[in-house]
Amino acid sequence: MRFQGFALSFRGMRVVLSVVVSVYALGLFPRSAAQVVTASDWKLIVLGVAQDGGIPHLQCTRDVCGEVRAGKRHAEKVASIGVVNSRTGQTVLFDATPDFPAQVHTLTGGRPPDRIFLTHAHIGHYTGLMYLGREAIGAKEVPVFATERMVSFLRVNGPWSLLVSNRNIALQAIELNRAVDVGPGLRVTAFPVPHRDEFTDTVGYRIEGPRATALYVPDTDRWETWKTSIRDLAETADLAFLDGTFASPSEVQGRDISEIPHPMMSVTRKLLAGVRARLWFIHINHTNAELDARDVVREGMSFEL
Repeated sequence: MRFQGFALSFRGMRVVLSVVVSVYALGLFPRSAAQVVTASDWKLIVLGVAQDGGIPHLQCTRDVCGEVRAGKRHAEKVASIGVVNSRTGQTVLFDATPDFPAQVHTLTGGRPPDRIFLTHAHIGHYTGLMYLGREAIGAKEVPVFATERMVSFLRVNGPWSLLVSNRNIALQAIELNRAVDVGPGLRVTAFPVPHRDEFTDTVGYRIEGPRATALYVPDTDRWETWKTSIRDLAETADLAFLDGTFASPSEVQGRDISEIPHPMMSVTRKLLAGVRARLWFIHINHTNAELDARDVVREGMSFEL
C-alpha cells in the first residue's frame, strides 16, 4: 500500500509538472517586471499620414479635398506616430504636428506624452508644441528630444522660447547614431537625413522594441543624396515608415519639383524591393493620386514592437 501510495503521488507530481510547463508555455505564469515588458506591451500607433498641410489642404480643389469637405471621406491628419506601453502607460510621440491635440488624445487620453522626439523644423513637425504652453495646458517640463541645432532653434526663437523659459518643455539634445533608452525594452536612435534645412538639421529615427524595429523617416530629399544607404537600414528593421509625399513629379502645378526633391514612391518601392523591412508610406501630399494605395499607412493602424 505504501508503494501504491508512492506511485499515486508520483503520478500526481507528473500532472502538476505538466500543468506548470503548460502555464509557462502559454505565458500565464508570473514573471519579473522586466520579463513582462520585454515579452510584449509596446505598440506603435499611426496618428496621421498627411504632408504638413493636411487633407483637405487649403486652396485644394482636387476631388479628395472636396470629398472630405462634403463628408464623404475622413480628413487626414498630419504625419505622426506614437508608441505606447499597454502595461505601464508610457507614451512616446514622434513629431508634434498642427494636429497635436487630437493626436495626443488618441495616444494618451489627453495628458502630455512622456517624451516627444522631433525630426526637424518644418511646420508639420514641431509647431504642435504650442499646445503645451500656458495658452493651452501649461504643461510641466515635458521632455522634448531633438538635435543640438533644433534645441538651439527652440531656445532662441519665440514663441517656442517661452515654452523653455516657462518650463513647459525640457529640451534634451540627442547625439546622432547613439541610442536613447526611453522605457523597458525600448530604444530610440536618431540618424541624419538630408533635407531642406533652412532652420535646423533633419533626422529620422530607429525605434527598437522587444519584438520589432521600426524606421521613421517622414521627410527626406531623394535617396541618392544619402550618405548611408536606406536599403541597408531597411535590412536591419522590420517596419519602415518612409516619405511618400509624391507619386509623380508632375503632380504639383506651378512649382519646380527640384525645389521639393522628395523621392517618388515608385523609386522607393523599387529601391527597397526584397528588403527585410515592410515598407509603409507616410507624409502623403494632397496632390498624391496614390493616397489610397495598399502600402500607405492609415490613421489608427498599430504594430507590435
